[in-house]
Amino acid sequence: MENIVVTEFCRYLKEEKNMSENTVMSYYRDVRLFNSYINSEGYDVLGAGKLQIMDFVAHLQSQGKADSSLSRCIASVRALYSFLIKNNAVKTNPALDIKLPRQVKRMPSVLTKAEVESLLECPCISSPRGIRDKAMLEVMYATGIKVSELISLKLDDVDADLGYLKCIQTKNVRIVPIGRCAMNALKNYLTIARPLMANPETVTLFVNCNGDEMSRQGFWKIVKEYAKKSGIKQDINPHTLRHSFATHLLENGADLFSIQEMLGHKDISSTQVYAKLAHSGIREVYNKAHPRA
Repeated sequence: MENIVVTEFCRYLKEEKNMSENTVMSYYRDVRLFNSYINSEGYDVLGAGKLQIMDFVAHLQSQGKADSSLSRCIASVRALYSFLIKNNAVKTNPALDIKLPRQVKRMPSVLTKAEVESLLECPCISSPRGIRDKAMLEVMYATGIKVSELISLKLDDVDADLGYLKCIQTKNVRIVPIGRCAMNALKNYLTIARPLMANPETVTLFVNCNGDEMSRQGFWKIVKEYAKKSGIKQDINPHTLRHSFATHLLENGADLFSIQEMLGHKDISSTQVYAKLAHSGIREVYNKAHPRA
């Protein structure tokens, strides 16, 4: 029963809700974890109730799971039962009244422009791998696209003449401008490194050392490696480049709505957090300028 429910739920998310592969996998891991726990307690998905779900949440808390992970798991279980209601497998959603942990919104970490320069200049471009790494880092900072979008890019998503990338996520297509430095790094990769690295049948733009599609984990390792080599002290990840892209644009006079479009945010409130980051230096300006600061 478990495998059928999980399989059908994931099929529904992918085919009917048009969710991306990464999103579906996130739901899959959560509901599989939930199934595994309630099975160990002598229940199945169809027979579990609110009490069993609360026990599951308590179990996750005892393992030290972060509030963000707990919230995601509860949301996944809710979605599972909504799917079962839709298919007349259960009558009510036992996860509906489970309260989500209250999360403290943290400001995203951002690199200084000097740190970005140091990071982008770190890869050694005398090797195919270094050329690829530089191109990926340059494209990430130049466009602010998500990691999932970066590794999903295909060869024909690049318009080198006009300087644009085409990002496709499920049914949404977004055209993103790419700057001169990043395009030069990308052209260098396409003409020198990629022909030596990619398998002939691979249409993905960025490939790993085996010639296949680059994974999210693979790019995370690349970012971590060069952050360490360039002497960046803070703990950064690929999202840091996206945050830095948006913040630096705002600092240089770009408007929120243009940045919203480039980032692919549906709601302007998601973009407004960068306005706070861009103005976080206001105290420093005040201290330097005010005679009695």
